[in-house]
Amino acid sequence: MSISHSSQKLSLQTLLIFGGLMVTFSMGIRHGFGLFNLPITMGNGWGRETFALTIALQNLIWGAVQPITGALADRYGALKIMVAGGALYALGLAGMAISTDALNFSLAGGLLIGLAQTATTYSVVYGIVGRNISSDKRVWAMGITAAAGSFGQFLMIPVEQGLLSHFGASDALLMLALMASLMVPIAFMLREPTITNTHQGNDQTIKQALKEAMSNSSFRLLTLGFFVCGFQVVFIAVHLAPYLKDLSKLYPDVGAPAVATTALALIGLFNIFGTYSAGIVGQRLPKHYLLSGIYIARSVAIVGFIWLPLSPTTVYIFAAIMGFLWLSTIPLTNAIVAQIFGVKYLTMLSGLVFFSHQLGSFCGAYFGGYLYDRTGSYLIVWEIAIALGIFAFLINLPVKERSIHRAVTA
Repeated sequence: MSISHSSQKLSLQTLLIFGGLMVTFSMGIRHGFGLFNLPITMGNGWGRETFALTIALQNLIWGAVQPITGALADRYGALKIMVAGGALYALGLAGMAISTDALNFSLAGGLLIGLAQTATTYSVVYGIVGRNISSDKRVWAMGITAAAGSFGQFLMIPVEQGLLSHFGASDALLMLALMASLMVPIAFMLREPTITNTHQGNDQTIKQALKEAMSNSSFRLLTLGFFVCGFQVVFIAVHLAPYLKDLSKLYPDVGAPAVATTALALIGLFNIFGTYSAGIVGQRLPKHYLLSGIYIARSVAIVGFIWLPLSPTTVYIFAAIMGFLWLSTIPLTNAIVAQIFGVKYLTMLSGLVFFSHQLGSFCGAYFGGYLYDRTGSYLIVWEIAIALGIFAFLINLPVKERSIHRAVTA
């Protein structure tokens, strides 16, 4: 039996405040990991590939386990899942802080935080939103929640840079661990009331839901497109700061830590407007066309960034544009999944799509470091990101947003 909820539901205010806070901490803390790249690798005598592999592993674990975590949340409720996620997040950050061995660092930052993110980020929170918000407000509410996560990215970048500057990498990570532990009490505020062992409108099983989704061409195309999203955003988040540092030989003004910090903060700031706008516009226009537009706009922005002369101003313009496009794919993609398949297994199906996103994230993070160590340049990875954006633009165009009609059994 799967869970369903009576007419008593979480209020819109509760969902937006505490769902927003959950993703603010979860997404905000991880957004600043790129700032730790050089301090940690230089301090431990590691190559950039070591740090990149840890972040890549984190994203891969996050994606691979997300469907399982989603299925558990759909079946048994999200509270225990989110509590465990908050605890693992704090332990993972603490483990990164005390690790001097590359393997231990990767286990803490990759495995533990990857598992934590399956339980504290969009898939689980959007499952709660989907079950408690009517379809006419669902995309808007998802956009608001994503905007809250974007605010967390904007907020946490200067916080993390300040902690790094004043306390060093290890103590900064320990302080972030304390912040992450706040997700545990936040989870209790998102506890869904009145869970009963009844079905939500049909007798579809998890196995049937998976088969139905995997045989749906629109679901497959969304999944492929989300790979591109993960590749682009995680490559930029992890490698933008060292990329700017490298180019300071040609453009001295862009190498200062404040430039990278400001750029990442601007991504978070403009992400607020982008995700909110996606929620508003996606309620009125075809969401798959909006997704196509986002992906091609990213490719155009990257072309301009890598081929035009750099200055702090051009870096900030690029960051603002990419920020507006950063996570605006998430409410649109999840809303399409909910529109096609309904909300009964939304957390699990969103997790499946997100797995593709995280495969892309793994490739963007790891190959950014790998190809840099082999070639001494990030240029080839930027070019891959451009080509992938064009690919995602094309494959989202034929997506169909029509709901599947199922026979209801007695």
